[in-house]
Amino acid sequence: MISNASQKRVRVTQIRSPIGRKADQRATLIGLGLNKLNRTRELEDTPSVRGMIDKVRHLIQVEDLP
Repeated sequence: MISNASQKRVRVTQIRSPIGRKADQRATLIGLGLNKLNRTRELEDTPSVRGMIDKVRHLIQVEDLP
């Protein structure tokens, strides 16, 4: 089992509005915990989260955390 201290994390900030985007992109933002501009979430860096980030990469800003 991997301890929580060794998990990599990413900071995701919504920088663009989902208005006029496809419903699945809006749902992906909600799945990431983002639903308002400039809202930020720190998430575990997992393959599923990376897939969600790739789907809406044009609406968000991503920073790797140490």
